[in-house]
Amino acid sequence: MAKGPEKNTKNKALHTKLLNRKKAKLQEEKRERALRLKVLVAKMNEKQHTDGSDAI
Repeated sequence: MAKGPEKNTKNKALHTKLLNRKKAKLQEEKRERALRLKVLVAKMNEKQHTDGSDAI
C-alpha cells in the first residue's frame, strides 16, 4: 500500500510555538494596560477626593 508524503510536523510545531508566544505577549500587554489604567484611576480618584474635601 502506498503512503502519502510525510506530514510536515516540524513547521507545524514551530508555527504553533510562534502563535502561542504571540498570544502570551498580547495577554501580557493587556494585563499591563489594565494595571496602568487601574493605577491612573486610583490616582484620579484620590485627587478628586482631596479636591472635594478642600471645598468643604
